[in-house]
Amino acid sequence: MVFARDRNNIQEGASNYELTVRIIKAQNIHGTDIVSKPDCYVCLQLPTSLADRKRTRTVWDNANPVWDETFHFRIHSQVKNVLELSVYDEDVGTGDDYLFTVSYDLGNVPLDENVVENFTLNKEFQEELQVEFNLVIIPESQKKVTTNGVLVCPEMVALQVEVHKERKGAFKKKTELALSVRGSFEDSHRILLQSDSDHELNLHETAVFHFPRDFGTEMTATLCRVYSSFDVTFTNETENDSSNQTTVPLSLISPMENYINVQIPAIEVKPLDMQIRLNECPEKLDVRLGFDLCDKEKIFLQKRQRVVAHTLKKVLQLEEDLVGEEIPVVAVMATGGGARAMACLYSHLCGLQNMGLLDCVTYIASASGSTWTTCKLFEDPNWSQNKLSEAINNAKKHVTKNKISTFSVDRLKYYRKELQQTAKDGQKPSFTDLWGLMLESMFNNGKNETRLSDQQAALDNGQNPLPIYLAINVKQNTISTLDFKEWCEFTPYEVGLLKYGASIRTEDFGSEFYMGRLMKKHPEPRTCFLQGLWGNVFSLNLVDTWYLTTQLDTFWDTWVKDRIKDIDKEDIRVRRESAHTKTRLFTPAGVFSRIWKGVLTNRPIDGEQHNFLRGLYLHKDYHQLPQFTTWKDSNLDNFPNKLTPLADNLCLVDAGYFINASFPPLLRQERKVDVIISFDYTLDTPLLSLEQTCNYCTTQGIGFPKISLSEEERKTHKECYVFNDEDNHNCPTVLHFPLVNDTFKKFKEPGVLRSPEEMSDGNVDVTGAFSPYFLTNFTYSERDFDRLMKLTQYNLSNNTELILDALHTAVERRKARNISHKMHQTQAQKKT
Repeated sequence: MVFARDRNNIQEGASNYELTVRIIKAQNIHGTDIVSKPDCYVCLQLPTSLADRKRTRTVWDNANPVWDETFHFRIHSQVKNVLELSVYDEDVGTGDDYLFTVSYDLGNVPLDENVVENFTLNKEFQEELQVEFNLVIIPESQKKVTTNGVLVCPEMVALQVEVHKERKGAFKKKTELALSVRGSFEDSHRILLQSDSDHELNLHETAVFHFPRDFGTEMTATLCRVYSSFDVTFTNETENDSSNQTTVPLSLISPMENYINVQIPAIEVKPLDMQIRLNECPEKLDVRLGFDLCDKEKIFLQKRQRVVAHTLKKVLQLEEDLVGEEIPVVAVMATGGGARAMACLYSHLCGLQNMGLLDCVTYIASASGSTWTTCKLFEDPNWSQNKLSEAINNAKKHVTKNKISTFSVDRLKYYRKELQQTAKDGQKPSFTDLWGLMLESMFNNGKNETRLSDQQAALDNGQNPLPIYLAINVKQNTISTLDFKEWCEFTPYEVGLLKYGASIRTEDFGSEFYMGRLMKKHPEPRTCFLQGLWGNVFSLNLVDTWYLTTQLDTFWDTWVKDRIKDIDKEDIRVRRESAHTKTRLFTPAGVFSRIWKGVLTNRPIDGEQHNFLRGLYLHKDYHQLPQFTTWKDSNLDNFPNKLTPLADNLCLVDAGYFINASFPPLLRQERKVDVIISFDYTLDTPLLSLEQTCNYCTTQGIGFPKISLSEEERKTHKECYVFNDEDNHNCPTVLHFPLVNDTFKKFKEPGVLRSPEEMSDGNVDVTGAFSPYFLTNFTYSERDFDRLMKLTQYNLSNNTELILDALHTAVERRKARNISHKMHQTQAQKKT
């Protein structure tokens, strides 16, 4: 199967299946009760079907329960369908004991055959669960789905419900109609059936539900009595009767122009009439499915190439102009580090400008504290064409000022007002938002109204590099960052989750999406809120802190991590195609481990963002697409039911919780980066993020130079390291500038020794425990700020030749590849 890389791929021939699951029996089940036999029941959950969670009856006091119960699901042929079978031991008076879950890929079930699986739960005790599966095609016309090979978007329809409200006094008691459609964007509507006035003109009310057309959902309509207290209506305190409930299977209705009449038995005399119909929804998606760069970035690159080519010819003293594929892509990578990273990035960019190299740069990637710099710079559409000394002076004013006003009564009132406005704008206020407002107070003059999308003005003519901001998506609770993290990049054009090949317009970040459509538009957040998200040093959980401090995860793996193992038998392995996931047995941890897990993984002060992948599904062959496995960084990638498309919200946090660097967006093959100038602002371990990136890329098969250092090199850090791969010209050259104080102690400028009176200016403490630049310090003295600026600019200018050599090499490699490519084209044409 071939998938398009640069556009949405429309596949024909998607079908619907009727899945029948018969829970037959289990044997030798060991419950948690020592004095009695287990009281077992089985729960069935298939998140990719819109059916409710189903369960068998309980078989009491029996270690070998026999259920012989059958359940039905409607599933989609192009979607990865994984059924979860969970066994519980029921307890009367206390919570039921959860014993285990079997995760089974329904792709193992052939069409029109009965397949009986005996799942081995415990070999030692010969525990087994026996289940029968049957899969048949539902006769109907073929449907089309939109997919990029990783995500699938089936057709969406809108159910329109028209209800006629009665005149005042028609009902003896207040009555409302409760409508619900499981799996829809809206989920439910409540309509008060009695009008407030005899003269009310509009007695009709309309409810709309958007849902996937082929997933077999139903509409439930219930008439409820509403009780009031002190003239306030409490809609959640209702009395209803199952006889007043009507269920309409929506899979039996085809989109049509005419309404269908539905009658609901009324609490009082006459039934309630309502009309329903299905409307088709536009096929065009607001979520871009594709791994290629967006069109706006491609246009920017064409414009930026002209600036880069002109600058490279000048600084490298080339005789000929660089054109097309001969022009290398140079990127700046900046790590986090709080106010230290913010100040140092200003200095480094100023140094590149002074060296005439800033216009050679196409991308600037930043994470955590360094994002505060790029956000501020890009408020000026022509910032790189102006002297950066003024921007540094402005930063100095904010870094050196007293921050006590950040916590004044007036500021606290302002924070409260802004958080209330955030709630009105459709977002759930969090500590991350409060932190963003505090950063705004510390490093800005008053309220900053800018949005990330406003930065497009700084890219219109290719006059500045393209900024990329990095975050990671994690699970908010129960799962550590060690086990799950997904890169999320922000640019002025798009916000995208790299692994899934899904992006939205930056203007739409924070809005609500469903099935790839923009359903509810909310205002784009101000950049201060994004800065709080990108640089929130407070949303670490204890596991993250342990890992960042010790680099050891043995405690987590040994004592806390859930037990998961492959239980496929040979006959399943023979049947299973390469794209099918393994059958896995999940055994929950003990009470002690569950308590520890809750303590260690809880992120009490994280914020949540609307998940723009909501309503999309993983493709049945998502593992076969190279782009997905390239960005695979999670143990949960083999558990599609736990991945982001099925999550209600995103939990985006500081990328430094995994690797304190912003390399990943620059390593995308589509960006073709040749040289990365890496600025590392870590105090005590200035090479750690580089080594972590190397290990990560080696594991994932991403092109990155090998980082090999001797013990001596680890003890004595240099001002600049050059790493490249001579055997792989597609691998970028990395020039790594750690934050160290080496020759600066003796030289105030390259080649200019300090006088005895100036020696104290060279004593910049960037390693000691009492360094003024520690992470949580946001206020520096003017002297400390100035010395940090001089140190970083000196380290850069002292290694100018290394940078120029790397640029020369990149140009030569580009030219050689271009000549080779033309030769291959010529040979191919001759053969044709």
